[in-house]
Amino acid sequence: MLDRLQIIKQRFDEISDLIIQPDIISDQKRYVQLNKEYKDLKALAEKRDEYLKLTGNMEEANEIIADGSDAEMVEMAKMELDEAKKRLPELEDEIKFLLIPKDPEDAKNVMVEIRAGTGGDEASIFAGDLFRMYTKYCEDKGWRTSVVDMNEGTSGGFKEVIFEVTGDDVYGTLKFEAGVHRVQRVPQTETQGRVHTSAATVMVLPEAEEFDVQIDMNDVRIDFFCSSGPGGQSVNTTKSAVRMTHVPTGLVAQCQDEKSQHKNKDKALQVLRSRLYEMELAKKQEIDAAKRTSQVSSGDRSAKIRTYNYSQGRVTDHRIGLSMFDLDGFMNGNIHKMIDELQLVNNTEKLKESEY
Repeated sequence: MLDRLQIIKQRFDEISDLIIQPDIISDQKRYVQLNKEYKDLKALAEKRDEYLKLTGNMEEANEIIADGSDAEMVEMAKMELDEAKKRLPELEDEIKFLLIPKDPEDAKNVMVEIRAGTGGDEASIFAGDLFRMYTKYCEDKGWRTSVVDMNEGTSGGFKEVIFEVTGDDVYGTLKFEAGVHRVQRVPQTETQGRVHTSAATVMVLPEAEEFDVQIDMNDVRIDFFCSSGPGGQSVNTTKSAVRMTHVPTGLVAQCQDEKSQHKNKDKALQVLRSRLYEMELAKKQEIDAAKRTSQVSSGDRSAKIRTYNYSQGRVTDHRIGLSMFDLDGFMNGNIHKMIDELQLVNNTEKLKESEY
């Protein structure tokens, strides 16, 4: 482990020198890549320093205890040694997890698409609840959210809502939210108090940069149309909404959230690029899945991953069998523990693989 940490420290020092060079700063793509690598390696470099300091202190404490000439120093050394012995296995585990090869997609921003599934109006209301849950969670994380497109339900919520999330390691955090979310509750419109089951599908697409996916604009059909829904005087009078169709694949992306046609066009292109990128990523994940069966899969939009049971105040993630009983808090964005557990299970699986 120390040998690997020494190599990482050398690379960290190398990048520390590189990212302040004028030619690197002027090369945006190279600078972004190196800056990301710098942040990843910084955590490991700091853990290495802590590890070396800790083991050094343990050696020093053992020498003082072995010498035994100063009773007071011996007592202090024993206390320090006990604390260090308690910390050392924790630190080693932290380093092992940091040494797990990271998915290069994890650092990317994302496009989140929530679509109402079975359940009619209640499914649309639930899709709206999920949108609120995620936006509150993102706000708590200090991430920025921006609505790209929405199609409101007839009784509230959304038939479909697409929003962008930007911040640190967004895809790596949210990717396990992809799949079918099921809700069991008595709808507001239900007069006899019967529990209904509805569903919504969540897709989490890593946002593709221009250098990730090259789109030939000759392959894209662009249509302009009037926005629908709330939006003031310009709605239904100005063709500011944009729909893009990638002819070779049939993929469609649209945006009508901005008043500017130009801004809508940029956002629609961003969504289209992310969807094309996700297609390629899905193929890669399929190949990876054939090599190993991960308990916490990501990207399978047909898999039922979680149930929200309102009568029992319970939310259950079926992949890891974890149930939480603070449903109100969960729906208000307090989903940190669930996401942490999903990441922990996934990292533990990766750690086991790396040991064989």
